[in-house]
Amino acid sequence: MDVNRLVQIVFSGLSPLVMDDVADEGERIVVRARTPWKTAVCPVCGASSGRVHSYHWRTVADVPVDGRRVMVRVRVRRLVCPTRGCRHTFREQVPGVLERYQRRTTRLTRQVKAVVKELAGRAGSRLLVILAVSLSRHTALRVLVRIPLPAGRVPRVIGVDDFALRRRHRYATVVIDAETHERIDVLPDRTAGTLEAWLRGHPGVEVVCRDGSTTYAEAIRRALPDAVQVADRWHLWHNLCEAALSEVKAHSTCWAAVLDAPIYDGPRAQTTLERWHQVHSLLEKGVGLLECARRLQLALNTIKRYARADRPERMLRVPKYRASLVDPYREHLRRRRAEDPAVPVQHLFEEIKALGFTGCLNLLHKYINQGRADADRSHISPRRLARMLLTRPDNLKAEHHELLAKLTAACAEMTQLTAGIRDFAPLLSPHADNPDALTRWAARVRDADLPHLHAFARGLERDREAVDAALTLPYSNGPTEGVNTKTKRIARQMHGRAGFALLRHRILLG
Repeated sequence: MDVNRLVQIVFSGLSPLVMDDVADEGERIVVRARTPWKTAVCPVCGASSGRVHSYHWRTVADVPVDGRRVMVRVRVRRLVCPTRGCRHTFREQVPGVLERYQRRTTRLTRQVKAVVKELAGRAGSRLLVILAVSLSRHTALRVLVRIPLPAGRVPRVIGVDDFALRRRHRYATVVIDAETHERIDVLPDRTAGTLEAWLRGHPGVEVVCRDGSTTYAEAIRRALPDAVQVADRWHLWHNLCEAALSEVKAHSTCWAAVLDAPIYDGPRAQTTLERWHQVHSLLEKGVGLLECARRLQLALNTIKRYARADRPERMLRVPKYRASLVDPYREHLRRRRAEDPAVPVQHLFEEIKALGFTGCLNLLHKYINQGRADADRSHISPRRLARMLLTRPDNLKAEHHELLAKLTAACAEMTQLTAGIRDFAPLLSPHADNPDALTRWAARVRDADLPHLHAFARGLERDREAVDAALTLPYSNGPTEGVNTKTKRIARQMHGRAGFALLRHRILLG
């Protein structure tokens, strides 16, 4: 291929210039060029001029070639403006290549913006050095904040949610378009006044997707009384999961009997039973919950938990055994201990170690002393049972179906809990008949002895209009939660040292 043709291909981005020479200086490549002999437009009055006053040299950086920096030295003209009273002279620019006051070509600036948009200061600077672009972290941040934000517009459907600037201390609010998932704005806090002021200043919103926050609900009600509020379906299911787990824990003595699983009966269990009797003794005397908390020096939520249990046995729990390295060898241990009940633990340890066990002897001792090696089946924790209850039946294995049927038949309340979960799950698929179905579901739940599920149902009634909208409309606050997840990545990437203005800029750039 002809050398001149090759140069034109490599430096095609400099085609508006007239290239005179390309020099190899080792660590960098220097391109000498000049502007073409054409008229230029005055930046003030717009008059064209070709009258040369003088010449100047501009040195700008271009995209690297062969892993080396490229410097372009361009001879530009200073022209005389023909309009009387306008500026006397002006220096010509080359749109698409040379911009006013810039030390980089347009295409290099475009690449730098793409890097700093994703990595910001220090990380962006380090990557650009590898790409043979010399840039300090301060310059990288300046380039980042000069990237224009998307033009502001007010969508018809928005999603609002909060995220932590500093967990448990400072929070902010993100607003997105719930239909296109575009970022609209980021507010400096999560107070009702701030969101209300933003909504009043951006008329046109008809639907607002949010979580269960009463602060946001009140702000939307005050600013947009006619807007439709949509609760987040994920939070509805999450709250049901928490209530179901609490009910499973409360009925541990029922389903644990089916498995012959032990119930924790140590000193902590005795203290729990004593506290239950103390709380209910005060409640029978007409003492309020807050006064019970003061007298017993317990948290108010703890008192509510004890008051919710109508029998002391409902406060007892199955021991929380975590998955162990010994679990894969449980059948071997059961068989060996059945053949020889007096077999030393040291021998068992050596046997399973030969089979691939990587734990220590103390772990095996603890496993055997807890009775897990002799059990008919592996231990099931309340959380694992709740997970099976809340899993789509099609995703459960056949043995899990059989086990779940036995455990949920342990008592009437567990059967009612299973039916309540199975009836509520289809409501999360939006349909026009779901509000009526939810009313019937809540009535059935109130007739059951499931206090934690009662609390969940009362929470739905307090925000019933937003819940009905969530069960009938296709909108969701899931995209807003996704933006918050990406925001956490951005904050961690900058090690928590980004101010709100910079963080807001990066969030809105997407």
